[in-house]
Amino acid sequence: MTSQDIPISDRLDQLVAQAHSDAVTLDWVLAQLNERAFGLFLLILALPCCIPFLYGVPQVVALPLMFVSVQILLGRTVPWLPARLGARTVAASALAGLARRAGPWLRRIEAISHPRLGALTRAPLDRLFGLALVIFSASILVPLPGTNTVPGFAVVLVAMGFVQRDGLLVALGALLGTAWVATLVLAGATLASLIRTWVGL
Repeated sequence: MTSQDIPISDRLDQLVAQAHSDAVTLDWVLAQLNERAFGLFLLILALPCCIPFLYGVPQVVALPLMFVSVQILLGRTVPWLPARLGARTVAASALAGLARRAGPWLRRIEAISHPRLGALTRAPLDRLFGLALVIFSASILVPLPGTNTVPGFAVVLVAMGFVQRDGLLVALGALLGTAWVATLVLAGATLASLIRTWVGL
């Protein structure tokens, strides 16, 4: 069985098993992911963002998430990290906890996912979704309660769609994230209008 055939949930467990130290670098993680690097790396970065009311961590991973998303937008086929970012470490215990908590949910998504609408997962259309991922990453950076969960889940769906070659998952993730960002923009515009009205009274 090739790495392409291994379920995503199992691949995360393998990644944990391959970690032979207390902490691993982001460069090491990328090296283990091989040809599935873009999708799986996006997934690993986005999963912590799905935890409601988790502060600090989502804002930390959002920048690398945005960096990788920009590379999809630019049409790169292999993700790259600058030395300073690639040298950052992740505790092996944190990676194991992530795999354990995310595993059941990933298996549920895998059960209904299969290759379809493949054009949405390949160039040039994948660049359009790269732009959407950049916007979702920016939304995660917003330091407000609950702003990371929905866009984080949207990125997870898009990432799993890329890995599974499932264009439907990619489209659903993009729609979810876009609806969330539109809601934030509308709420912000409404609040600004109310403030202007109040100040003008």
